[in-house]
Amino acid sequence: MAELTWEIFHRQVETCAMCPLHEGIRHKVPGQGDPAAPLMFIGEGPGQVEDEEGLAFVGPAGQLLTRMLAAISLPRDRVYICNIVKCRPPNNRVPEEAEANACKLHLRNQVALVRPKVIVLLGSTAAKNTIGPEVRITRDRGRWFNSKGTWMLPTYHPSALLRDPDKKREAWEDMQTLRDKLIELGLYKDIFGGTE
Repeated sequence: MAELTWEIFHRQVETCAMCPLHEGIRHKVPGQGDPAAPLMFIGEGPGQVEDEEGLAFVGPAGQLLTRMLAAISLPRDRVYICNIVKCRPPNNRVPEEAEANACKLHLRNQVALVRPKVIVLLGSTAAKNTIGPEVRITRDRGRWFNSKGTWMLPTYHPSALLRDPDKKREAWEDMQTLRDKLIELGLYKDIFGGTE
């Protein structure tokens, strides 16, 4: 079997027809960012703007995510951002279990290529499909999980913050928790050029 490369990954996503989601889209949205980033963000799925542009987190939720990163002095181009599914579900609905399962090969390949030390899971769909179905975002947000040496932090999806601004305070606490973990792991100052 050929060694996994970014070229192979992108070709696999572009030709993927493992679930019906690919039938009604304009663009696949594999994800983007620093391919060697120690920090990865995983969301739910592309929205309308993402489907139009072929890029993850570029609509209103993505713009909020960029501001959240800036608030802890992390440049967006130094992280890697992707979603559980690479095709926009109709009307931005939550991906069905079969759709998420079909796309897990692509997500596993991304994690294998990036090899992040820390993963932030944006919202319930990302947390359930990465940590496990027992995760509850309202109960487990801000709590660290460790899997095979990779630290994972569930928090609210930025779109949830746009719908319910009262959640922004808790999301800010989670971003501070993230910054503290990056400092603890020696990643914040060295890799992101931030100051402690």
